[in-house]
Amino acid sequence: MDECPFCNLDERKIVVATPTAIAFPDNFPIADGHTLVVPREHVSSIYELSTSDQADLWRLVAEVRRRLIERFGATSFTIGVNDGLDAGQTVPHAHVHIIPRRPGDVPDPRGGIRWIISDKADYWS
Repeated sequence: MDECPFCNLDERKIVVATPTAIAFPDNFPIADGHTLVVPREHVSSIYELSTSDQADLWRLVAEVRRRLIERFGATSFTIGVNDGLDAGQTVPHAHVHIIPRRPGDVPDPRGGIRWIISDKADYWS
């Protein structure tokens, strides 16, 4: 795809790769080490990939997570996929966010991704 930033990525940005997926730092990181894992095949959803390519993608997510633990000493992660426009996907090429989390990076991390719909997030009060 000519306009796809992931299909036209500068190869020097890639930090780790497999035959079917690549990983590189997010251009707009929300935490130090925020990394994307992206299939080489241009698909909008990871669920358009073969089960084999999906498995390879998740193996690469695990490898990136391991590397981020080593490099940044991260103790926790938010790992997520925005699958479709209504879920907030802004680049129409499937990708997984691996975001290292640290103590104190938000006042109260409970609920994690539940805060995407804030009035439903605090179920413990």
